[in-house]
Amino acid sequence: MAFEQYIIILQQNKYIYSLSLLVMFYILSQFAVFLSQKVILRITGRTKTDIDDLIVKRTNKPISLILLLIGFRLALFPLGIKQSILDLIEHGISSLITILVIYIVIMVLDIIIDGWGKRVAERTKSSVDEQLLPIAHRFSRIFISIVGLLFILPIWGIQVGPLMASLGVAGVAIAFALQNTLGNIFGGMSIILDKSLKVGDKIRIDNDTMGTVMDVGLRSTKIKTWDGELITMPNGKLADSRILNFVQPEPSVRVVIDFGVEYGSDANKVRKVVLETIKNLPGFMKDPEPKVLMIEMGDFALKFKALFWVENFDIKFETKSLATEEIYNALKKSGIGIPFPTRTIYMKKE
Repeated sequence: MAFEQYIIILQQNKYIYSLSLLVMFYILSQFAVFLSQKVILRITGRTKTDIDDLIVKRTNKPISLILLLIGFRLALFPLGIKQSILDLIEHGISSLITILVIYIVIMVLDIIIDGWGKRVAERTKSSVDEQLLPIAHRFSRIFISIVGLLFILPIWGIQVGPLMASLGVAGVAIAFALQNTLGNIFGGMSIILDKSLKVGDKIRIDNDTMGTVMDVGLRSTKIKTWDGELITMPNGKLADSRILNFVQPEPSVRVVIDFGVEYGSDANKVRKVVLETIKNLPGFMKDPEPKVLMIEMGDFALKFKALFWVENFDIKFETKSLATEEIYNALKKSGIGIPFPTRTIYMKKE
């Protein structure tokens, strides 16, 4: 009986009725927050991934706010507000609800993108989460915001059809104008995903472009040459180039030294002397095993190649210079002659 009397009072007093609706939706919004924190989070905590936990944590309050706005909108109807004012308030509330939905979608996409980037980075052992994820976040937010704007404009009576046609024509014109820029952006994304190079790598692109990668950006890559000069190369061109990476897949590199000895020298003795010299060099690697190969009987010398590996590219040239000097001294000390180009001329008297 008391409940029926309360219903009658609500029907007779529009202000109490509106206030009751608002209080009811407020309680409903708080219950949604309580349900997500105490029940849904407990369920998602049992899963192997933390993506669902983050989605629940970051979206429960916006969802509760949407429920509160819906309650506020329904509470306005019984008050008999002037239709023009009521329409204006409804447009504002609908726009706010749409904005909150856009915010929720962006938050969910951000969490999914972060989770994807983390898995790819762990699987490939790359820095994709640091380089590519900001780009993915930026593009997803811009796209969702544009889609949300297309939903908000009709609420205020703005027709999106002509606007879409205009945007389509403008988009084609912009795409042609930014063709090179977009090519560089996609080239940068392919470089990052393919892991063809990263910051700190020593690379050679052509005979004139060699150096250390200083930065792999969205549009271009910066390379510091051996002479300390900075080269900025568009990623579109770099992605289509043949890149020689001196430090991938392994940091160790091979050193090759060509030398010759005079005819009549003992080849086995030459190998023994040179191998002993190589094994005493700093940075020398026992595995792979060093080799000294006789490759040619030349015009005036027996030609050999000494091949050995050093720990990294940074010491390659210094080690090669030192090895060349040490091999020369060792051969000279062992009595093995190193010839220089000679020509014998026979003169015939007529």
